[in-house]
This record gives sequence, C-alpha cells and structure tokens, in this order.
Amino acid sequence: MLIIPAIDLKDGQCVRLRQGLMDDSTVFSDDPVATAARWVEAGCRRLHLVDLNGAFAGEPVNGSVVTAIAAAYPDLPIQIGGGIRNLETIEYYIAAGVSYVIIGTKAIKEPEFVAEACAAFPGKVIVGLDARDGLVATDGWAEVSEVRAADLARRFESDGVAAIVYTDIARDGMMQGVNVEATVAMAQASSIPVIASGGITDIQDIQALMNVAHTGICGAITGRAIYEGTLDVADAQRLCDEGAV
Repeated sequence: MLIIPAIDLKDGQCVRLRQGLMDDSTVFSDDPVATAARWVEAGCRRLHLVDLNGAFAGEPVNGSVVTAIAAAYPDLPIQIGGGIRNLETIEYYIAAGVSYVIIGTKAIKEPEFVAEACAAFPGKVIVGLDARDGLVATDGWAEVSEVRAADLARRFESDGVAAIVYTDIARDGMMQGVNVEATVAMAQASSIPVIASGGITDIQDIQALMNVAHTGICGAITGRAIYEGTLDVADAQRLCDEGAV
C-alpha cells in the first residue's frame, strides 16, 4: 500500500481545507515545489496534487505549479485532480509529465467521458469519487448528487480505470480518523483498486487500512496529518512495506 502525500493548490499556495470548504483553508506553504521536495525526501513514491481553484473553475488554474513539480521530479509518479473536464486538459497534464489524471465531477455528470479518456490515455485515468453518506458530491463538493458511489464504481469497471480515489467528505481535513468501513465497501463494489482519502490522522489509521488492504485498497492519501505532524510519511510507508512482506 502506498502512502501518498497530498498537495492541495489554491492561488499558487499549498493549503488544506476542512470538508472541502474553500473559505475554511489553512496555508501550509507558499512554495509547492519545496513542499514536494519535503515529501520526496521522506521517501514517498507518489504525490497527489489537487488544483482547488481548478475544481471550481472547471479548468486548470494552477497548471504552472503542477508542471513545475513534475519537472523537478520527472521520475516520481504524480496524480492530479481538479478541473479536468476534457481530453485537452488530460493531454496538457500528461505532456507536462504527470502520470495520472483524476476525473471527478465530469465522471459523475458524464460517465461516458471516462471510457473515452481511458481509450485515449490508457492506464492514465483515475476516477475520483467523493462521497457524503455514500452519495457522490461534485463541483468541488459544492453539490451532493443522488448517485451512490458504489454504483458508479461498478459502472466504470470495464472502462480501464487505473484506480478510484475514494474520499469521505465528512472526514476530510477533520483529523477524525479514516472511514475504514466505507472504504472497504467501495473496494468490494468493483475490481478497481481503491486509494483511500479523507480523515487519516495517525499511524493507527494506516494500520487499520493495512488490515483490510486485501479487499483492494492500494494506497492512502494523507494531507493535514503530515503537515501538522501527527503522521510521519517515512514511518507510515515503512509500516506498509513491512506489512506487505
């Protein structure tokens, strides 16, 4: 299982939101490339970038920052989400050196786009399913749909999606622990590997996910915990590596 540090980009800075609220953000750094360096030096094997402005704008806003991070670490797999609504944006990020693009809102509103993107960019597409009480949210979490996350996951099963990033909005940025039960339910809903996101607070959360990783959980995204120091990236990845032996 991979420990994947999150770098959320807002107005060119690294921030963390609480429950996805743009007006409830904490700035952790004004140098995203230096922040990436911090996690690379800690031994991370993938980075999770989110263009928060882009998620609301529906198009890349912090693309230059993403490009700079990808250029600084050309051998590091990077996944980017936020505002990816067309093939041109995917092509832009892949050309910039990003390994995976995360389709969120567009995947819910136009599910057929996922198959189209997977066909155009094989192995490069991740679907982001952000849910509150099992129902998918869209548009930077501003809207909650009537679509169940598990049902949507099953729909994408034959499209060639590389992974699903599953975020429990109620837990995200709240330091209240990961929703293991909901994450397992998502992993069991389809054969697509699941990356857990939202609420990871400490090493106990990582252990809890490791205990159920066999259900199809391949990674864990962590943000506020590693910035506030309640979780150490190197220790967490070491635990995952030892548990996988």
